[in-house]
Amino acid sequence: METSDVRKQVLRAIEQARRRVADRRARNDAAGTAFDAFLKSTAVPLVRQIANVLKAEGIAFTVFTPSSCVRMMSDRSTEDFIEVSLETDGETPQVVCRTSRNRGSRVVQSERAIGAPEEITESALLEFLMSALEPYVER
Repeated sequence: METSDVRKQVLRAIEQARRRVADRRARNDAAGTAFDAFLKSTAVPLVRQIANVLKAEGIAFTVFTPSSCVRMMSDRSTEDFIEVSLETDGETPQVVCRTSRNRGSRVVQSERAIGAPEEITESALLEFLMSALEPYVER
């Protein structure tokens, strides 16, 4: 094979990789902006409402809002929490719900994608959080 042909192929591959990285960065930046708005207007107020209802029912959870996520943690165990955050490692950015539950001597963790931040409605998030919350409130 000719050296010039190999060089053209390598340069084309480098250019395609750079374009993909630039596109991914732009998608992640747009998703980050949309997620910040989603957190402020939808996720944090809804999670606070859920925590207040749980507290009124004698199930104490505290809401934390560290950088770019919202976490509702049980007051009984720091291993018991539900967290909503943005995952940008994949091809498309997704809002992810992580749960962690203390079951005796072991910790059970799970992670489920909810969807793109600009597409999630308040009612869809509430429905999703109710299914995630079920193991914490069953007696």
